[in-house]
Amino acid sequence: MTYPAPNPWLAAVEPSPIGEAKRRILDRSFPADRPLIDLSQAVPGYPPAMELRRHLGELLLDSTMHGYTPILGLPALREEYAAHLSSFYGAPIAPGEVGITSGCNQAFCLALMSIARAGDQVILPRPHYFNHDMWMRMQGIEPVSLDFRPGSGAVPDAEDAARLIGPRTKAIVLISPNNPTGAVYPRATIHAFYELARRRGIALLLDETYKDFLPEGERPHELFADPGWRGTLVHLYSFSKVFALTGYRVGGVTAGAPLIAEIEKAMDCVSICPPRLGQEAALYGLRHLLPWARQNTHGLKARADLLGSGLQRSNRWRLVSIGAYFAYVEHPFPGQRSAEVSKRMADEENLLTIPGDMFGAGQERFVRLAFANVSDDKIPIVLERLERFGA
Repeated sequence: MTYPAPNPWLAAVEPSPIGEAKRRILDRSFPADRPLIDLSQAVPGYPPAMELRRHLGELLLDSTMHGYTPILGLPALREEYAAHLSSFYGAPIAPGEVGITSGCNQAFCLALMSIARAGDQVILPRPHYFNHDMWMRMQGIEPVSLDFRPGSGAVPDAEDAARLIGPRTKAIVLISPNNPTGAVYPRATIHAFYELARRRGIALLLDETYKDFLPEGERPHELFADPGWRGTLVHLYSFSKVFALTGYRVGGVTAGAPLIAEIEKAMDCVSICPPRLGQEAALYGLRHLLPWARQNTHGLKARADLLGSGLQRSNRWRLVSIGAYFAYVEHPFPGQRSAEVSKRMADEENLLTIPGDMFGAGQERFVRLAFANVSDDKIPIVLERLERFGA
């Protein structure tokens, strides 16, 4: 006997690019004089703060720490997170307008499920974060690609998006700072997309997973200052990067209370509640570790500057954009698809990257470099290998 045919929407979606990249190096060993440098996945290059790890160790001994929490998270964490957002954006956000999720990916999936259904369309800037595209297609929702204009630094334009809106359009998705390009969208750009969504009666899903890696004191937008945001804006966030909690799976979603109620229904079905230990880690981080996180931000900025300046000096690789965790570069091999270029880099230079092909059609000239988990002393080695590759 065999299973029935799988869901055709799910079956039509290609596997995760991260998994495919990791499979390139399965069973390989790397010499000491040319070790593997993994530029494939957005992972902090440092562990959680020691005081956080000690705190969690003590919590594990508490018998009350091992059960379910409320569906949308611990009340104390929702209160702390709402207060954090209110302070960061300079506008009041209530605890009932935030929910805690199992990572930002889940926040996106539940929010989209609450807004769109099979047959609807959602505008997705290209190159896109592959999990966003994958989830839409699994749900039978059509991603409508929005390409950036040449010379824009990989920043999309709201006027271009306006021409893509049709009767089936339910939302626009933005990520800033962006994954995969690293581009930080100007405030005017974010506001233009918000106004477009508001005028056309659709949602703006704004993923700000990397907001904590912006320059200190820089508020990326004033959207929450508009009392009407609750009918347009859905804000997505992750605690994974700022507190180095990638394996804990804890994120957040902010929206008007009626939409939060719909998200809560979906959350109850897919995971009942976010993992308790991850929530406790995020709560401790918000209360005690924001200065620690800011120090890490300074270090990552210096690393980005080091990589960016090296790429700008290159006569072969063209830097398109760079930000908190990522650099998006054009490879120097006309006519070759980035999937083949990335494969050869893994084979010949022991550099593991994600090809632009994985971020949508028309991206075969580009490669993403995720540099956050690469120590500063390895950046010159990365640049050296890039220059030597295929020369």
